[in-house]
Formats: sequence, C-alpha cells, structure tokens
Amino acid sequence: MQQKDVPAVMKILEEEVKKLPLPIVSEYAIKEGRNPFKTLISTVLSLRTKDSTTSKATDRIFALADNPKDMMRLSVKKIEEAIYPVGFYKTKAKRIPEICRILLGKFNGKVPDEIDVLLTLPGVGRKTANLVLTQGYGKLGICVDTHVHRISNRLGYVKTKNPEKTEFALRKKLPTKYWIPYNDYLVAWGQNICKPVSPFCSKCAVFNYCDRVGVEKRR
Repeated sequence: MQQKDVPAVMKILEEEVKKLPLPIVSEYAIKEGRNPFKTLISTVLSLRTKDSTTSKATDRIFALADNPKDMMRLSVKKIEEAIYPVGFYKTKAKRIPEICRILLGKFNGKVPDEIDVLLTLPGVGRKTANLVLTQGYGKLGICVDTHVHRISNRLGYVKTKNPEKTEFALRKKLPTKYWIPYNDYLVAWGQNICKPVSPFCSKCAVFNYCDRVGVEKRR
C-alpha cells in the first residue's frame, strides 16, 4: 500500500467492517459512551483473551463495580470469579485493585488522559494506553496490537519488527484523521479476513492495494 492509496483503502475498510463484529473494547465504547475507566479495565481484561470471553467477563465485573471506589471494595477472589476464564485471570484480578488504588490515591479516581502517565499504571502498555486515549477520551492515538502490526507490514505500508515500532512508524506517516479508526478497521479485518496464517485473500476488498509481504499461503 502506497501513501497515495491510504484514503482509498481506509474508505473501503470503513464500509467492509460494518459487516463484521466490532472489537470488544470499541463495542463497549459505543455502548457506554466515553468512559475511560471501563475502557481501561475492559482492555486489561482483553489482553491474551478472545473477544467473546472478554465481553462476558467485562459484563460480570461491571455488574459488581463500575468505578474505582466500588472496585476497591471487591476482594481479589471475587474479581477472579467474575473475570474467569480470561487469560491470566489471577494476575489481572490482583492488578485491577492496584490500578484502582493508584487512581484513587494519585488522580482523585480519574483515569489519566496522558499516555506517559497511563504507562505508569501496573499492567498498562502502549496498546492499552492508546485505547484509553482514543476510545475513552476521543483523543488522538494509534493503538497497535498484533493484528495492526501484522497487517500494516503485510500491506507493505511499514517495515517493522514489533507493535511498538509499528506504532511509531505509523505516527510518522499515517494521516492523523485515520489514527483512531485505523485500529478498529485492522483489528476487525485481522480477526475475520487477514488471518495470521493463510489469510482469505480471495475475500479481501483491499487485495489490489496489498503487497502481501510474508504471505506464503493464502485462501
């Protein structure tokens, strides 16, 4: 994908992803409105977890507590029971109260809206921090997970070795008006069409724009 092709590709994906399930964090952002705390917790739960599992776990935990103060009243055991079977649920059940304790102690219960501050919270990496900014606050950010990293490189738009390097490469060349939707489009596309192994190139609406870097087998 060349720089001149970005508007066309984004327009195509905008229409195509309407036919596909939304990534869970984006789904919650639409359902709940701008809610930085729920975005933060749902993103923490989503790490290394399928969206269907994350969705149910998020509903259960927010039925018990939907703000830092109420979350602190829950025992780690209660949180474990609510979020099971998300990946690393025992670790996440400990981190959630730690995050809430910091939010209450340092930020008056409010989730920070600056990426460098968000990164100081336990278990929060650049993907989570960017999602809080974009989905929770509507601020500019580029969230890069494995799907965004893989597809950006597969398209030939960037040439990077890991998601963090992909984020910084995209910050340099992707027009800012596409920063927020870029994650939604590529995550949905990666989950359904541009699979890690043997992608559905025959179904891909942006096939003609793709360099298919590293694709050895396709359907």
